[in-house]
Amino acid sequence: MSLEFQAAAPPLPEVTLIVAATARQMGIGRAGALPWPMLKREMAYFARVTRRLAPDGGLNPHTARNAVIMGRKTWESIPDRFRPLPGRWNVVLSRGKEEEGQNPNAVTAQSLEEALTYLGHVKQKEDGLGRVFVIGGAQIYGAALEMKEARRVLLTRVLSKFECDTFFPLKLEEGSPGWRRASQEEMDAWVGEEVPRGLQSEGGTEYEFEMWERVD
Repeated sequence: MSLEFQAAAPPLPEVTLIVAATARQMGIGRAGALPWPMLKREMAYFARVTRRLAPDGGLNPHTARNAVIMGRKTWESIPDRFRPLPGRWNVVLSRGKEEEGQNPNAVTAQSLEEALTYLGHVKQKEDGLGRVFVIGGAQIYGAALEMKEARRVLLTRVLSKFECDTFFPLKLEEGSPGWRRASQEEMDAWVGEEVPRGLQSEGGTEYEFEMWERVD
């Protein structure tokens, strides 16, 4: 389903980027797939975070939903049985506006700004819009980071070494200009659960959960 707007554009909603990336190079992919084996607990965390409404959002939990924005390649990398990602507004960025299916929860937009404008209209409707997440790939992350609406990054920092050919376009480390690492307590409060502390390990892959906030 493509987008058409008739009413005046509402304010663009705030955006959170959520990504898993290697510790030093911020690698996120290799040959069109994840560089590491499937991390079931990390994927479950992603699902909970992107579905959970903000506890203080004042939204009707029976009608409001969060949104996930992704590029076409990211959309196509999701197995058919799992897409659209359930319980969330799915918006796919595609310059050609290829048809990705007739499910009303999956729409196409030609740019990130168009996607956010659409979601701004959703926010004004009775159904309601919760949080907005950008979930990949690299070009979409880059476009989001150029917008003032991008306020935080939920990062799964993969500490094990993997070869990558695709990278997150921002190195998040102490002293990164314009960004600060949130405390564990701040992350727990925003996410809405007690996020696992410290080093995590699945199938020999080690990682940890972090949250970074824009300060400029």
